[in-house]
Amino acid sequence: MSKQKTAPPSAGGCCTPISEAALDPARAAEGAALFKALADPIRLRLLSIIAASDGETCVCDLTPHFEVSGPTISHHLKILREAALVDCERRGTWVYYWPVPETLHHIASLVTIPAKAAR
Repeated sequence: MSKQKTAPPSAGGCCTPISEAALDPARAAEGAALFKALADPIRLRLLSIIAASDGETCVCDLTPHFEVSGPTISHHLKILREAALVDCERRGTWVYYWPVPETLHHIASLVTIPAKAAR
C-alpha cells in the first residue's frame, strides 16, 4: 500500500476526467477478466502471434515459439478461448486459431483516452 498522501477531491475537480463516465461494476469485472487472461507472458505472446498472422494460425506453428510443453500451450490457449480473445477450429489432428476482433476492440476501448480528454 502506498504511503503517499492524496489530497481530497475538490468540489470542482482540478483535472479533466480520463473518461466520460466511470466503468460500472459489471463492465469493470468483465474488463478485469480479460486483463487477467492476458496477465501471463505466454498468453500475451500467444495472442500477439495469433493476431499478427494473416487470418489463422495452426497450433503446430505456435509451439516452436515457446520452451514449454504442448499441454502447457494448450492450457494457455484454452484460457484465451474462454476469455473470447481467440477462437479455433479443429481440422483433423491440428487446431487453427484466430483472434476475435470484437474482444480486442473492447479491450482497446477500456484503455483508450477519449479524444476530448487527450491533451
